[in-house]
Amino acid sequence: MVSGVAGVLLAAGGGRRLGGRVKALLRHRGRPLVELAAGELRGAGCAPVVVVLGAGADEVVACARLDGCRVVRNPEWESGMGSSLRAGLAALAALPEPPAGALVALVDQPWVSAAAMARVAGALRSPETLAAAAYAGERGHPVLFGAAHLAAVAAGARGDRGARDYLRARADRLTLVECGDVASPQDIDQPADLERLSGPPPHH
Repeated sequence: MVSGVAGVLLAAGGGRRLGGRVKALLRHRGRPLVELAAGELRGAGCAPVVVVLGAGADEVVACARLDGCRVVRNPEWESGMGSSLRAGLAALAALPEPPAGALVALVDQPWVSAAAMARVAGALRSPETLAAAAYAGERGHPVLFGAAHLAAVAAGARGDRGARDYLRARADRLTLVECGDVASPQDIDQPADLERLSGPPPHH
């Protein structure tokens, strides 16, 4: 278990490339992706878990069990992932006791397991920590930000880029945590990807 690391699940996307299907509501193993991903964050020991919703938020709240999570609605979700990251980090900043770090995960990566999330969260050493899951050496999600980075990450999150530029500018300080043995970074982004949700899990 990792103490002091909050989870932020970005689940606001409208699935433009999926013909407007709300990603949070896509089903895998009989449950909505948002419910599965929030459960993995909790299983990794993250607390609190903030779930940022946008597209179809009312339906998501009605259909998905998000017990114990803090649900944040992002009215600007159509502007891209950056606004959702800002909304999630703002919810953490408003807590009576801000977390020691934030683990940011994406709703459309159903094969990123609690084991991978816990491994990345476990890289927290100080408020200055920056870490990310790696798959065969390539940086992926989830990403861990120590508390010292949160305000600057939020300030720089624009459009669809999220924290990409922030991480790239600090690549020399980023710890990569290999997770390819316990998770797969494959995402659900195109119509052809939907078949994967009902098929066998990708090979690690």
